[in-house]
Amino acid sequence: MSLVDLQEDGQISSTSPPTKKRKLGGLECGLENSPTPTSLAYHGSEKNGNGTMAQNGNGVTSNGTENGADKGIDEGLYSRQLFVLGKEAMERMARSSVLVSGLKGLGIEVAKNVILSGVKSVTLHDTETVTMADLGAQFFLRESDVGTNRAVASYQRAAELNSYVSMRHETGQLTEEMVKEHSVVVLTNSSMEEQMKVNEWCRSASPSIAMIVADVRGLYAQIFTDFGPKFTVVDTTGETPITAMIASITKEENAVVTTLDEARHGLEDGDVVMFTEVLGMVELNSKELPVKVLGPYTFSIGDTTSFNNYERGGVVLQVKQPKVVSFKPLPTALKEMEPVYTDFAKFMSPQLIHVCYQTLHSWNSSHSSPPKPWSASDAAEFLALAKEKHGEEVSDEDFITQFAKVCAGELSPMCAAMGGVVAQEVMKACSGKFMPIFQWLYFDALECLPVDCAGLTEENCAPSNTRYDGQVAVFGKEFQQKLGTQKWFVVGAGAIGCELLKNFALMGLGCDQAGGGNITVTDMDMIERSNLNRQFLFRTWDINKHKAVTAVAAVQAMNPDAKYRSMELRVGQETENDYNDDFFEPLDGVANALDNVEARTYMDRRCVYYNKPLLESGTLGTKGNTQVVIPKVTESYSSSQDPPEKSIPICTLKNFPNAIEHTLQWARDMFEGQFTQAPLTASQYIEEPQFKEKTLALPGAQPLDTLQTVLRLLVKEKPDNFNDCVAWARLTWQELFHNQVAQLLHNFPPDQVTSTGSPFWSGPKKCPTALNFDQDDQMHFDFVESAANLRAGVYGIKGTKDREQIKTILKQVVVPQFEAKSGIKIAVTDAEAQAQAESSMSDSELLDQLLAELPAAAELKSAGLRVTPAEFEKDDDSNGHIDFIVACSNLRALNYSIPPADRLKSKGIAGRIIPAIATTTSLVAGLVSLELYKMVQGHVNPEKFKNGFANLALPFFTFSEPLLAPKQKYYETDWTLWDRFEMEGIQPGKDREMTLQEFMDYFMNEHKLEITMLSQGVSMLYSFFMQAAKREERMKMPVSEVVKTVSKKDIDPWVRAIVFELCCNDTDGEDVEVPYVKYNLPARQ
Repeated sequence: MSLVDLQEDGQISSTSPPTKKRKLGGLECGLENSPTPTSLAYHGSEKNGNGTMAQNGNGVTSNGTENGADKGIDEGLYSRQLFVLGKEAMERMARSSVLVSGLKGLGIEVAKNVILSGVKSVTLHDTETVTMADLGAQFFLRESDVGTNRAVASYQRAAELNSYVSMRHETGQLTEEMVKEHSVVVLTNSSMEEQMKVNEWCRSASPSIAMIVADVRGLYAQIFTDFGPKFTVVDTTGETPITAMIASITKEENAVVTTLDEARHGLEDGDVVMFTEVLGMVELNSKELPVKVLGPYTFSIGDTTSFNNYERGGVVLQVKQPKVVSFKPLPTALKEMEPVYTDFAKFMSPQLIHVCYQTLHSWNSSHSSPPKPWSASDAAEFLALAKEKHGEEVSDEDFITQFAKVCAGELSPMCAAMGGVVAQEVMKACSGKFMPIFQWLYFDALECLPVDCAGLTEENCAPSNTRYDGQVAVFGKEFQQKLGTQKWFVVGAGAIGCELLKNFALMGLGCDQAGGGNITVTDMDMIERSNLNRQFLFRTWDINKHKAVTAVAAVQAMNPDAKYRSMELRVGQETENDYNDDFFEPLDGVANALDNVEARTYMDRRCVYYNKPLLESGTLGTKGNTQVVIPKVTESYSSSQDPPEKSIPICTLKNFPNAIEHTLQWARDMFEGQFTQAPLTASQYIEEPQFKEKTLALPGAQPLDTLQTVLRLLVKEKPDNFNDCVAWARLTWQELFHNQVAQLLHNFPPDQVTSTGSPFWSGPKKCPTALNFDQDDQMHFDFVESAANLRAGVYGIKGTKDREQIKTILKQVVVPQFEAKSGIKIAVTDAEAQAQAESSMSDSELLDQLLAELPAAAELKSAGLRVTPAEFEKDDDSNGHIDFIVACSNLRALNYSIPPADRLKSKGIAGRIIPAIATTTSLVAGLVSLELYKMVQGHVNPEKFKNGFANLALPFFTFSEPLLAPKQKYYETDWTLWDRFEMEGIQPGKDREMTLQEFMDYFMNEHKLEITMLSQGVSMLYSFFMQAAKREERMKMPVSEVVKTVSKKDIDPWVRAIVFELCCNDTDGEDVEVPYVKYNLPARQ
């Protein structure tokens, strides 16, 4: 499991040690300098009579930049993707035009992801007309489109995905002129003759046009890339550059740099680093040097003998280097095939699939259609052709024959998975960001086939002019019927949820309602603008609608039989009356599409309890993973966990920050304290009758602190108008960025030494400087403006962003001169801070004085005083929340000589935004859907299933068998997490519920287990050390009555069984691990 928490937890880096490279400003990279397609809007109409540029109803024809890149990228729409690619890469993409040729399932998946990504323009090209079979994988086609050209039929729905991307469609044959109008060309369903011709055209252009060939045939896929003879990759991994603080640097020929032992430096041999803030050996500052790694905390940098002696301080930052990649043209690459491996357990497969595809091209040149599905005669002819053309390369005849039998099929999950990979390659070609596939990638999912293929005959798999013909060609008609009667629960309708629902609808999963099939999807969230960049079932007109309802309507438009059920309820204990036994028991499985560990873990427990298969997946930027949980066989999601995220020590945040992450966390805490928590406390004082009594009952200094906050907000610092809010903001600026720092320097002067004689301000402690306010300094003013307006919002006062008005008010603010206080103790470590907090108590005299000064809540209420806390919202740029955090953090950074962060980076860190991109989502949803095929086939052998992990940036793919559930043992009984003791509350032959004593006796008599402790949830029902009288009383009570007595609440009417946890001893008195108990309650009226 541990990889599964990827998604929103951000705890996984690239799998293999990635090569760190440098990004150069202004570097001509990727294909941004391709010829501008001057005739883009008209080419089609001149040649084919149908080319049209999509204006999408708003006249916007350029990418994400509202009629021109000079206005900047639309961060509201692209925010999650910006954290994956960065602004420079997105701007390069904004100048790129992409041609997608072939619009069956794979072509439209690629186009969809590329359009969502925000390139400048996309041309959809196809010469063929829509057939019924196309509807099984091409989600933008409808039955009414049959007979229409695929590009024409797909065009309008594709154009609706992103109003910033210029669109057109072409229906004629590809021409050199058409190809050379684009930066990147993607060929799907293309002949070898066409591939060779287009490759020649792309290579003859200056600069070269990137060409990608992609194809999906049944359970097989092929990708080929050629980005020209000299393609520059500016950032091969996309990982954040490594930074480390320096502890020492030696003065010698091979100088050794030692970093502080807070964390390993993470550098690799050959990485280039730059030094800053070094004292003493100042010659190193701003120098870029290659490193040789000596250990986890040391590396060498060459000769420093001519430099001054190192004194202290210094930061080392990895500088990414560009890498130039030389691609082979297609004719050469065909003969020198070196694949990117997707599954190391299938080491020979890429070469065999390579042969299969070459043979298929030969076949197609002499046949009007591919080999017929599961036709023994066509397969034999195909094998003979392969042997004739490729001789000794045909090392596995069964493999070649199997390819021939299913290559006529088309599967939505294969198209989705490969569509994600190919679209990422398009984005690499446009932007130079991340390492391209070099140059071949082959993939197969043969494990999806049944164990026994005897039932898959030519007759059973023949087309019958239905939308499922492509799937029937691979799996047969009976399997299609089985898919239709499935019942699945999809938890989440966000990015992965949208992709899963699309795949499921195209597959026909749960679409036979008459046969009992159904899919239920739940999501309590509403659609926001930032969702539209990757949650492709939603459009701008869906904003503020329910995700689940909208997603279900969208997939029903794709397949009218997908009459799925939507719910808007969170999964959790509070909704177990809805998601109860009647809901779970009929299910065939659960597919999670969640964004948090808590909900994932809860659903995992539910699936274990009800013995249901679980398909789990997650993404983090270009990294994605999938996990399969098979009842009674594999471990569950919760069987392993990622290590907890490293937290920032309180003293580092409060007094000794050394990184922008520290100042941003401090600024976020400041926002929460000033505009959320304190106003909430004051509001509760006014609104809650028992507030005062509850507060006085709190431990330590909490009563005093709480009431001081209330008095401050409701009396002493309550503003009457906006002028008061500006004055408060100015004085707060003074306190935070001058007074507190001046007091810190009073306690610990710059030349302070520790008891050992070493400088106090060294290592991770950066010596700060107090700032002096300047209203003409943009950062200073931004803080005052945003803080004043937020303060005004809390009290319902009308604010303003009029600079001159605020400056006029600022001139009237009297700022007291700072005087350092003696006797103030500042904690240097977290242990000191904790000791100070624990020793502080509420002074009763001060409390009495506070209570006397506080007006009665009723009095404040009748006076109309209302205090409204601000709830932090990162995606609304008009609310001033991010404005405050950026200004606050960067001023703090200025105090401590930390390089500031721009708005985008600040928003990402402070808002804890999870990087996300449509390509990875498409890949993992496709892989998950392939695993679902296996479950419907009835596979239980874990060797047939694949847990997957991919990093599209590297690119890296790996698959492994799911781990078996760990076994435990008591006596001679083996058990796993899937086992339980199942007991009936009323035993056979009895007419009443068993007592707790009888429950205990049952385990002793039947299992030779002595129960020493028995618990239900957080309630301890029995323990060997409890008081004898209490024990005796409970022993005589029915088990359900004990539960009610101890928990002090009734058992909910929908609950049919209770889970008990046991601690047991065996007959030798040794403690033994045993499964939980599922105690079935007696039927209730």
